[in-house]
Amino acid sequence: MQAKLNGQRSATLQGRYSAQHNAFGVLRLAMACGVIIAHAGPLGFGQHNLGAATFGRQSDLGTLCLYGFFLISGFLITDSALRSTLRQYVRARVLRVFPGLWACLLVTAFVFAPLAALYENGNLDGFWGHPEGPFDYVTTNFLASMEQFPISGLLADTPYGQIAGGPSAFDGSLWTLRYDLAFYGIVGILVVTSVLHRAPRAVLVLTGVCYALVLRDFFTAPDWSSRPPQHGAIGPFPLLGAFAADWTLMLGLLFLLGAAARLYAHRIPVTRELAVLAGVALVGSLWLGGFFAVGLPAFAYLVLFAAVALPKRLSGISRRHDYTYGIYIYGFPVQQMIALLGGARFGMLGYIVLSLLGALLFAVLSWHLVERPALGFKTGSGRARHRRTGRTASPRPVLIPSPVGPAGAEARTGRHKAGGRHSRSAKDIPATAAAPRRAKRATETAASFLAVPERTRKDLPFDPVKTPTSRSRSGRSHRAPTTSTTTPPR
Repeated sequence: MQAKLNGQRSATLQGRYSAQHNAFGVLRLAMACGVIIAHAGPLGFGQHNLGAATFGRQSDLGTLCLYGFFLISGFLITDSALRSTLRQYVRARVLRVFPGLWACLLVTAFVFAPLAALYENGNLDGFWGHPEGPFDYVTTNFLASMEQFPISGLLADTPYGQIAGGPSAFDGSLWTLRYDLAFYGIVGILVVTSVLHRAPRAVLVLTGVCYALVLRDFFTAPDWSSRPPQHGAIGPFPLLGAFAADWTLMLGLLFLLGAAARLYAHRIPVTRELAVLAGVALVGSLWLGGFFAVGLPAFAYLVLFAAVALPKRLSGISRRHDYTYGIYIYGFPVQQMIALLGGARFGMLGYIVLSLLGALLFAVLSWHLVERPALGFKTGSGRARHRRTGRTASPRPVLIPSPVGPAGAEARTGRHKAGGRHSRSAKDIPATAAAPRRAKRATETAASFLAVPERTRKDLPFDPVKTPTSRSRSGRSHRAPTTSTTTPPR
């Protein structure tokens, strides 16, 4: 009987997921590299994103990686929110996103852009005082609204600039940060209102509403391979600007699917048979049509399955040194600079290799010089953390705890003790010894997730095609970078 129960538990996402041993890190790293590979088409050669023709224009490699990023983000961010106070949650999100972003903006504006100006013009005349100069670039995008993508009219002669028909973006991938921050804010609201802890079904309702809207667009489209209509813009909102309604719906659906998977992990079966079925559904929908109705849920299931089914030895990748966010934010400007210097002469493969190596170089510097030092402030100073670590044992890997509260856990414990053949009765155990033991057991059950180091998301990459424009704080309107495809370089 016990073996049967163990088998049922291991067949769920809760039973197979371990906060210490999972493949989310290697999946995010692969997706960040996939974005760079997809961008090689438009940025290096003025072509479509890789995979666009193969997937019937429904998606492409970069967009699939984008979807995967938001799915994983929804899972991990919800996990973080469940075991954090609001103050801890907000501090963790701010420290994870903004220090790396600010450093990237400075490097782009005052390293990449001047080098591009010298290469294109031979001097810096008019560079610093341009209406969309480097100082405006930093101050306008300081809060991740990304209202300005070009700098001083540069990069017009690159393949991507020729697609845009003028000065092109230095870092088009950053367009998704406003969506990340918006979804983080929604999770924060769910924490404040206690919905996340006491009424998780509300997340299921929101997920169902988003999916219903996607299905409405799918069934009203002229054919099964049509992309969802744009539906205009939402906003603008203070600080963050405007949001494209179609991207908000699609990315919001993936984020909510990840959040719902975390909240209901104990009810999600994870088996090879279902993974094979999901794979067939995904490939078939990309080939024959119906990706947005069938392929998206199948893709989400495959990512979650891979996170718990891949070999445990892969769990160490990106755990200690996480370069994913750095690859995301530096990949686009590195590819633009390589294209400006004529990287296309090395062919597609050579351009991709140079792009990956260049992005990795800046990602390593970003992690060790900016991101990791900033993350040290999540729980106080390094000296304080060292004192706390010295007083507590290293946490052991744990599985996702069941949503059952302490009372339910105690009930299960009581049944187990009552059925134990060799267990002593309660009257044989001294009260002074039994009470602390019960208190310790209840505390561990109720707060087992607090012992697990937080897995933060490094957010992800992507490129915009049709990102809604909004007014910047300086009063100017800036056009988001566009490509010839219907999806943005992620």
